[in-house]
Amino acid sequence: MPDLSFRVSSAEPVAMAVQPLIALKLEVSNATAETIHSVNLRTQIQIEATRRHYSTEEKELLLDLFGTPERWGKTLRPLLWNHVSTVVTSFTGATTAELQVPCTFDFNVAATKYFHAVSEGDVPLLLLFSGIVFYVGAEGALQVAPISWDKEARFRLSAQVWRGMMDFYYPNSAWLSLRRDVFERLYRYKVQRSLPTWEDALDSLLATQEEAAKEEVVRQ
Repeated sequence: MPDLSFRVSSAEPVAMAVQPLIALKLEVSNATAETIHSVNLRTQIQIEATRRHYSTEEKELLLDLFGTPERWGKTLRPLLWNHVSTVVTSFTGATTAELQVPCTFDFNVAATKYFHAVSEGDVPLLLLFSGIVFYVGAEGALQVAPISWDKEARFRLSAQVWRGMMDFYYPNSAWLSLRRDVFERLYRYKVQRSLPTWEDALDSLLATQEEAAKEEVVRQ
């Protein structure tokens, strides 16, 4: 029966795709002698947030995910990034495959908040594998075996790979998804004040809030 192992050797953005993608180069090897016909591979990718240190600025940006640093002993935890499926084609011994991981700039998604907060260094990833292996048995017949539940691989993804990809697909911009009623209120605010752009509307609101905060400090 096949005994597969997996290793991620590199990562790079996929240029000119329909949506932002990071391609993980996956090395697949079989410890036994069978010819592998194909592998229907499923991969769960987690961010192992506890396996790195964070700067003061990164800790501030991660408040939304994990709270204040003194609570991190309880709140810092792995985050699900994505699920990816791919088909590994026929090989004997070893081969390489590509996992194309879809990425989103939606700040309602925890992984997006994490990647945005981490400005330097690496993001520790854990890949958990499952799926089905189709292989040629001793008598030449095609056989099927599951991938063992304990198959996994770790990889440290450069934070600059994610940032570079988002800068390519969304240069000097970010995305916010709003509830419809909140959007309507913001739209009315923009129209009533004849503000030409959404940035102007948000700048106006933020300036009002900042001025109110200053006045509150003075009164205290």
